[in-house]
Amino acid sequence: MSVTKISLNLISGRTIQQGVSMEGGKEKKAYTKACGIIEMDPSDMKKLSVWKNTNVRVTSEYGTVIVKAVEATQGPHPGLAYIPMGPWANMVVDPNTYSMGMPTFKGTPIEVEVAINEPVYDSQELVRRACGLKV
Repeated sequence: MSVTKISLNLISGRTIQQGVSMEGGKEKKAYTKACGIIEMDPSDMKKLSVWKNTNVRVTSEYGTVIVKAVEATQGPHPGLAYIPMGPWANMVVDPNTYSMGMPTFKGTPIEVEVAINEPVYDSQELVRRACGLKV
């Protein structure tokens, strides 16, 4: 049975692909491809009726972002999702750093829904829009 929206628990962290693409430049397509994603358990993708590389909207109490859904590389971990550290994760995690300089990247409740007709913005456009600077 498919649903229109699924509730998951979000974690974030570093990935090798993120590090490699970041060295090439955060404005490059490779960085968006490596970080503008959400890894989901195959069973959660099935519940939501999404295929690999389907655009989805991730929403938390802190914000919303459009990313590509991909099958989790670790697991199985139904109910758990992963977005690599970066501007896409920053849009939906608690911005409070508790004077440590880093947001809390673990345990953010999120909702995920299909957003097939909405674009995944590159890092520069994502930040521009977050700051209200639409070009």
